[in-house]
Amino acid sequence: MKKDSEKETNDFENQKEEQKELSKYTLKEILTGSVLVKQSVVKQLPFLFFITFLAILYIANRYQDEHLLRESVKLQEELNELRAESITTTSELMFASRQSQVIRIIHENNLDLKESTTPPRRIKMRN
Repeated sequence: MKKDSEKETNDFENQKEEQKELSKYTLKEILTGSVLVKQSVVKQLPFLFFITFLAILYIANRYQDEHLLRESVKLQEELNELRAESITTTSELMFASRQSQVIRIIHENNLDLKESTTPPRRIKMRN
């Protein structure tokens, strides 16, 4: 029981010392980089590396999302353009395949084709 209370007291004192050491940093120490060799900062280096790694990961993820969003918008615009072209082509084909248009094209090109006057007949096969 006594060891636990001594350990807590030591931890508390160590934390107080670290806080004093952290608050002592002057602007000159920060700018020269001598702060990075202090004991309290050296203890925190793995955590700082982890935070830096997470920040880089977050930035890379954001860039990737922006790239995908731009590509998605570009593909959506292309899809709309192709859909409009498809509708236009379909309507032109339907117009050109009307019987009156086919006859007009035949006459314009002076083809020797004539319109059939007899309706088509079915051919039945016997088994």
